[in-house]
Amino acid sequence: MTMVHRVLPPEPVRSLDEHLRRRGGRGLEIAGEVEPEALIDEIEASGLRGRGGAGFPTHIKWRTVRDNRSEVMKSTVVVNGAEGEPGTYKDRTILMLDPYSVIEGALIAAMAIGADRVVFGLKRSFAEVAARVRAACTEVTAAGWGPGIELVVFEGPDEYLYGEETALLETIDGRYPFPRIAPPFRRGVDEVVQSEGDLSSGSGQSSHVDMAGPDGQVAPPALVDNVETLANVPHIIARGGRWFRTEGTDESPGTIVCTVTGSVQHSGVGEFMMGTPLIDVINEIGGGTLRDRRIVAVLGGVSNALIPADQLDTPLSYEGMAAIGSGLGSAGFVVYDDEDDLVSVVAGVSRFLAVESCGQCTPCKKGGVALSELMAKLSRSGADERDMAAIRERVDTVADGARCYLASQHEVVVGSLLERFADQVDAHLTGAVAGVEPALIAELVTIDDGSAIVDERHAGKQPDWTYGATDSGQAPADRLDEHRAPEALED
Repeated sequence: MTMVHRVLPPEPVRSLDEHLRRRGGRGLEIAGEVEPEALIDEIEASGLRGRGGAGFPTHIKWRTVRDNRSEVMKSTVVVNGAEGEPGTYKDRTILMLDPYSVIEGALIAAMAIGADRVVFGLKRSFAEVAARVRAACTEVTAAGWGPGIELVVFEGPDEYLYGEETALLETIDGRYPFPRIAPPFRRGVDEVVQSEGDLSSGSGQSSHVDMAGPDGQVAPPALVDNVETLANVPHIIARGGRWFRTEGTDESPGTIVCTVTGSVQHSGVGEFMMGTPLIDVINEIGGGTLRDRRIVAVLGGVSNALIPADQLDTPLSYEGMAAIGSGLGSAGFVVYDDEDDLVSVVAGVSRFLAVESCGQCTPCKKGGVALSELMAKLSRSGADERDMAAIRERVDTVADGARCYLASQHEVVVGSLLERFADQVDAHLTGAVAGVEPALIAELVTIDDGSAIVDERHAGKQPDWTYGATDSGQAPADRLDEHRAPEALED
């Protein structure tokens, strides 16, 4: 199985003129000649599913936003490029190689839902990527693409929850990355309701957003789509949904851009047809395992269950990964071999999630921190049966009442270790192996010449989202002043 190049070109597209020479722009041209509903119908025919993690059908999201549009204010398309899933580097790679297809896809989406603005949600730490996208937007605007549609590059904080779509909208609108109750199709970027305070002035808390009715609402909905999702759109509109289905599977048509890091010969990013066995992706991108090592497990970011070695022939598709009790996620795969300690790895995942929880949901934050501390104790081979009982209890309760998926991720990853790798857990519990510190699990800063560089600064991040020597004991949702700009997160 070899890599393909639908959305990930083998060489960078260096200008809009080059994009046009490579048959770009045709999708946008067609979009201007048909009714918005026809665009959504073509996306439906293609079977495109969101590439950001959940795999939600793209046409349903588009049609829902269009059906809930406001008669007072225009909607916004938000391109989610806030890539923070550990082990994932696909969106930044796509944007560096070809930002023009993503912009074109976003403009087509704006035409389909009746939006007058496209916001590219990136991180301030993605300086090179932001500069590349901003320059491409300038070219596109100068060429007269998408008349009446404003293109904005927004650079937000490094917090993991910034990538959660409602938290992304909160941040763009001047607040902190705390997930909302109201979904994007009910409340978009511009929050113009009143709840326990006037949100437009910053005195109301995002967690108390009132639900709006679908008809006659003032606040316009927003469409939030992942970078890779939108990169597929121009090709679908230009060539048709049936063309898109010529690769992939019936339930998961098209291709998927994968990241492979960990215990492999070299880290990297590549695009494959949906349905490609995971082991083939690992071998082609990563060059196989390190010498004289064997794969023990693969971690699909911090969102999905660990994948044991005997399931590496699983096809990369939404249905294939679900069949083994895991998920495709953002297709970032961290490989671990027989010299890696999976208890240490999962303890690191637990710490990452506990730190990155915002604290709006008490079980997620307090229970998550407690679970993280117990997992660290297990990793150091200092846990006993009472601690194991507490770990299992926390796994069962950490997601109680959660408004976003982060707490469920905690439950899934730790639960998969207990269920699938009981021998490694027992070895730590009995002291049969020497204790080790929790592994550093954090987002990728870059992949440089085959080496994955992880954000080592995260090792010093406290659960209150500060980087001081001690934690204040306050959850971020309680500590942060809503009147301050999100840039304060970097202080």
